[in-house]
Amino acid sequence: MARFGFGGLCHEYDALLLQCAPSMVISVLLFSLLGYLSGSLAFSIWITRLIKGVDLRNSGSGHATATNTIRQVGFGAGALVLMLDIAKGFLPVWLALRYAPAMWIVSIAAVCVVVGHCWPVFAQFRGGMGLACAGGCLLAVSPLGFLIAAAILIFLTLVIHHGARATLVTALVTAPIYWIFGLRGIEFWIAVPIGILLAYRSAMDWNRKYRELWLDRERT
Repeated sequence: MARFGFGGLCHEYDALLLQCAPSMVISVLLFSLLGYLSGSLAFSIWITRLIKGVDLRNSGSGHATATNTIRQVGFGAGALVLMLDIAKGFLPVWLALRYAPAMWIVSIAAVCVVVGHCWPVFAQFRGGMGLACAGGCLLAVSPLGFLIAAAILIFLTLVIHHGARATLVTALVTAPIYWIFGLRGIEFWIAVPIGILLAYRSAMDWNRKYRELWLDRERT
């Protein structure tokens, strides 16, 4: 009788997996696509082109970032791009956090946001560095985690005086620091893969020399 009961339990468990599997796959695809498309919104390119009529990827750092927007068209436009880039990371992760059937899908959504920002489908796959939208992803799951990462980045930028190098080091140390301070939830599992992506993107600018403090924008 016990053997029959165990077999019946296994059968019910298998049936439950079959029922859940399609919805899980749909959720992964949905939030991955949402994250990627949101990340692909190239606000820095569009706003710079609207204001100045140029592609900001052809000057400055060569990247579609808020800081390069500042170099091209000033602080106001750069601040707007920064807020929009944070928002495009925040929204899909916030939605995944509330509606995805598993926490690991939230991490996938966050990674897809950063991938979309770095290689945007709406901008010939030439995007930014992923930093601002990564901050938005962290803000959606842990405001404290966001503040810690931002503090590390600001401190290292002031010490190193090189944005790309400060970003690379921040990307690599944020997850371990989260672990040390007991932040071992979804913010940790977002910081690990996103940190690898940010480190990869920043490594290409390790030896690049360009204006770091963004106080002097491009002159016409």
